This record gives sequence, C-alpha cells and structure tokens, in this order.
Amino acid sequence: MYALAIHGGAGVIPRHLLNECESEYQRTLEAALGAGYSILERGGSSLDAVMAAVRTLEDDPLFNAGHGAALTHAGTAELDAAVMDGRQLRAGAVAAVRRVRNPVELARCVMERSPHVLLVGDGAEEFALEEGMVLVPNDYFRTPKRVQELEQHLRRNPLVDLAPAPHQGTVGAVARDAGGDLAAATSTGGTTGKRPGRVGDSPLIGAGTYAKNGVCAVSTTGHGEAFIRAVAAYHICCALEHRQLTLAGAVREMLHDILPALGGQGGIIAVDGAGNIVTDFSTEGMFRGARDSCGRHEIAIYRQ
Repeated sequence: MYALAIHGGAGVIPRHLLNECESEYQRTLEAALGAGYSILERGGSSLDAVMAAVRTLEDDPLFNAGHGAALTHAGTAELDAAVMDGRQLRAGAVAAVRRVRNPVELARCVMERSPHVLLVGDGAEEFALEEGMVLVPNDYFRTPKRVQELEQHLRRNPLVDLAPAPHQGTVGAVARDAGGDLAAATSTGGTTGKRPGRVGDSPLIGAGTYAKNGVCAVSTTGHGEAFIRAVAAYHICCALEHRQLTLAGAVREMLHDILPALGGQGGIIAVDGAGNIVTDFSTEGMFRGARDSCGRHEIAIYRQ
C-alpha cells in the first residue's frame, strides 16, 4: 500500500471569486500529485515523493511558497521549509531564506549533509552555496499578485504588527511508500506583511511537519503561531501512538478542539502507517489532493 496527499494552503479564496482561476489551481495540484505519485508507483521512496510534490508547488506562482511567496512588511520574500524522514526521525529545515529557489531542497540538504536540523537566514544560504546550489535574486519570488496583496495589506495596516495578516497558504505533502516508510515536507512564504524575521510553524519539526514510521506523517497549514503553541503535528502523532486515536480522530481533535481554543484555524494532511489518508480543515476550504494504490484519486478545494 502506498499513498500520497498534498496541500496548497487552507483559508482559500472565497468560492464566488475563484471561478476564473479554479481550473489553474486544479491543474497544478494534479501536476504536484502526479509528480510525487509516479515516484511511489515506480517503487521509489516516500521522501523522494514528497520532495517532488512540494517542488512542483514551490515553482508555481499560484501558491505561497517559492516563486510567488507572500511578501514581508518590507516587501521582501523570506521563505521557510522542512522535511522529515520517518525511518530514523531524521529532519532538516530552513527559515528566513531569501535567495534559495526551492527551500525544500535546502531543507533536505540540511538533513542529509549536515549534523543540524534547522539553519536560518544568511547561515542557511552560505550552506546552500557550499552545497553547490545556485542562489537567485530575491525579486525572483516577487510577483505582481503578491505585490498587490502587500500594498492592500499596508493600506489597512501601515505599522508592522498593528494587525495580524490573514493566513495565506503554505504547501506540503505526506506519503507512505510501498516499503512502509513515511515522510512529510512543508514549504511557505509565511503571511503577507509579516515582520521580517518572523518564522511560522512550517519549518519547526513537530509543529508544522512531522513523520514517524509506523505512526503517521503530518503537514499543516494555517495560523502558524497557534500550530506552534499546540505542537500540532507531533500532538497528532502522539494521539495515535499513545492514546490509540484514529488518524481522523486525532486530526479532528486538533483542528476543531485544540486550535480554536488558541484562536487558530487551518488545515492538516496526514497519512498513517497503514496508508490511510486524512485531509481536514476548519476554514472555508483547502487546496488539496490525495491518491493511493487502492484507487483513491481526488483533487479538491472546498468541502465536497
């Protein structure tokens, strides 16, 4: 049994405003799902599958990760990403990087080619250069749509930290391969108008990203500060391992009981050790896709 789930963020565009571009979002979600699933079909690893899916989403300006990432209050892009391999609880992450085209790739390098788990800012980019990565100008990440969103935000909130920005997407993937190995990856540009240097849950292992073989793999999206305070991804894993909750029950508890008490909402994708997939959210919708070797194959944005 092998399975893959992806997300492109929760708290999506209201349905009545999405009509013109809904098919574009669906095409990219299908492309990301296909990129990861084709690896699983060929007997590849869950780690390679989640990497392929997230890279596809990072490269598409529709989503808030990589090219097309949300901009800070200063008008720059600062990107975060994490990856976790459930076989040995290996993990790698980067935060506040400004010139790394695919932050999830650098996160994997941190995991596999350094003794560290998390590198940030200039130090992370220096490591990228040491690993032979070609850095891109920060302008690569800026798109007219994100500039417009920042301008609108600044008109409403001219002072940094005056008001929280609405959460805007994050991308992620979770997978179980035919050998039973689990993996998760998450990447984001954060929130529009965020204070430079702010880091959300995505690159924090146990908050926005977690994977443990035989239990589950989790990637989250939404109000990052609430997910951090709840240690959301790890909490879900512990609920399965120590309280014998089902995956659906653990995700539901987090989204509809724990996070609301912290003022948070969002979405979660997860897959358990048997390959069961859960995609749930407490917002109007969540860009998502799921596919497994038993025939499940779906792309969705709003509730069915």
